[in-house]
Amino acid sequence: MNKISILAHAKHLKRPVFTTRELAMLSKSSLSNTTQKLNTLEKRGLVFKVARGIWAEVGNEKLSPYALIPFLLPKNRSYVSFISALHLYGIIEQIPQVITLASTIHTKKIYTKIGTFIIHQILPALFNGFDWYRKTGDFLIAEPEKALIDSLYLSARKKKQFRYFPELYFPESFSFKKARQWAEKIPDLRIKSYVKKKLAKLAPAKYTLENVFGVVKPLKKPENFKKLKQIAIKEHVKKITEEMKKCNF
Repeated sequence: MNKISILAHAKHLKRPVFTTRELAMLSKSSLSNTTQKLNTLEKRGLVFKVARGIWAEVGNEKLSPYALIPFLLPKNRSYVSFISALHLYGIIEQIPQVITLASTIHTKKIYTKIGTFIIHQILPALFNGFDWYRKTGDFLIAEPEKALIDSLYLSARKKKQFRYFPELYFPESFSFKKARQWAEKIPDLRIKSYVKKKLAKLAPAKYTLENVFGVVKPLKKPENFKKLKQIAIKEHVKKITEEMKKCNF
């Protein structure tokens, strides 16, 4: 099979990123033979090696660092979360220098030719709350509320990371009540308490009671409220007068 047909197989996948193993299976060739053909195509400027075993078509407009995510951990699932997810949702304007992912594997950093990725480890019990980005199937991403809780969770475990957020812009659709529900799923009581306190500080005043702590009924004023208020004022004035006498005013 010639080298152009390898590229034809790559185009047949209809995505900018492909792996050596995929093309070897499609072309019914060995991994070493497929790698050799891809290296030749790279010299001709048709493809380039992004990372070990991962290739991309030169000039493909759909190519982005996010297109690599499904191929970075072939044996483990991961999803975009933390600062990267918050940025994609418009909650953080600042563009992250690296793309942050959540997975159940040990924390690691992956360098590629088109982007750097940091995979942060989270508990299997918290590995949830994500879906395909914009329902496209390109890569998995945490829900906005889960991305925030993931960030706070990580800041509790690793004090230097996500300790301070850039300015946050929460859309109307953001549910602090839902975020608190995610926080309640954290098994470690110390970390859970830390996350809930941080979440309460981040919540705008109008959301603090209703969305973060659940629907709270307003306190009713007692029937003799005015009378109690007058008594309190008199007691306060009396106390101040006594203090002034002690100071010889």
